[in-house]
Amino acid sequence: MSVVVAVVGPTATGKSGLGVELALALGGEVVNADAFALYRGMDIGTAKTTKAQRRGVAHHLVDIVGADVAVSVAHYREAGRQVLADLEARGRRAVVVGGSGLYVRALLDPMHFPGTDPDLREELERRADAEGPAALHAELAALAPDTAAMIDPRNVRRVVRALEVYALTGRPPTTDLPAYTYEIPALQIGLELGREALDAAISARVETMWTAGLVDEVRALRETMSRTARGAVGYAQVLAMLDGHIDEPAAQAQTVTATRRLARKQMGWFGRDPRVHWLDAAAPDLLDQALRLVADADAGRLGDSAAPTRRALPG
Repeated sequence: MSVVVAVVGPTATGKSGLGVELALALGGEVVNADAFALYRGMDIGTAKTTKAQRRGVAHHLVDIVGADVAVSVAHYREAGRQVLADLEARGRRAVVVGGSGLYVRALLDPMHFPGTDPDLREELERRADAEGPAALHAELAALAPDTAAMIDPRNVRRVVRALEVYALTGRPPTTDLPAYTYEIPALQIGLELGREALDAAISARVETMWTAGLVDEVRALRETMSRTARGAVGYAQVLAMLDGHIDEPAAQAQTVTATRRLARKQMGWFGRDPRVHWLDAAAPDLLDQALRLVADADAGRLGDSAAPTRRALPG
């Protein structure tokens, strides 16, 4: 099996551009690993690449469901594994691109997911709306206090999922992830920027999104968005504005703040993975550095988890 190349790291570091360049150089196709780029119509707020930016490179797992659907990590893993198998059969290199860390791990590592019950989940979500998320969190705390302690009571999606898993299995969902061992042979290339440069890139990206029509995009989707889609950074803030809770300048400012918080979270997630090989996103020879890593991975010179450094977001 060809080594899968994954371009990972925090938002606004240029992962999509490098992914296209690598696909062109390697005879590959891009596999999306951004949780919200899966949704049709969620284009501006996810910084989804345009047709011109893709430069003829095929992109998979983009625009595969409507915004009214709640996609799970398990669903993504199943669809992603099918794409990887197809690319391997056709002799095409898979270039995975995205900052959704759990999705990347689900695609590449051995992971097990409990089943789902749509009717049960719908009932739990109705209860969350009627009784408030705190009530469901208290119920979870009575059943599985350790699990509840690690979930923000305001995070309705995670509280509902935990209760669903408990009802289906009789056990709380495990919070343990498998060891950092590939099930699919892979090379992860992480892109990083210094804090000041990253914050500036995020501010510029949000400004561009607003100018490009993010508010109109959210307005067109708002009546059909699933709870999962409504929680996406940028979309949640614009929805709050459209609902009259904040004004537009506050929505834009809060989107910048939330995106920076997301970037810190992403860097923490990928920074803990010793297999990620970190490159400076601003390096003029970034593509050449990435291609050298790919050549070393193909030749077996990197090993399964022999990354040169383990990074945290620079201060």
